[in-house]
Amino acid sequence: MIATDATTALEQVARDNEGFLLDPDDWSPALACALARESGQPLDDEHWQIIDYIRDAYARTQTVPEARKLLRFMREAWGDERATRRYLYRLFPTGYGQTACKIAGMRKPLKLMLDV
Repeated sequence: MIATDATTALEQVARDNEGFLLDPDDWSPALACALARESGQPLDDEHWQIIDYIRDAYARTQTVPEARKLLRFMREAWGDERATRRYLYRLFPTGYGQTACKIAGMRKPLKLMLDV
């Protein structure tokens, strides 16, 4: 998928009624930026590390990592102080499953165990 702007990028991919991609293989960093803009979600280096973790975990397992696995990654990468649910919600205020997974190009999680 090649798109010149965010609107075109979003129009060129199949999404469900909540904006989640139907095919995670349609994802690209440019599309992630468009999805983030659409959601009003800023992206900085920490957000991208989480998005990359989700994408890498999905590539290995074909499943979206649960929040507890993401917290383990955060602990290893950033230390105990930032490896908390509170910090994760500070980064993604509307939720890990609802926002981070959407921006990472995942299908809508069927179980919201991701946000526990």
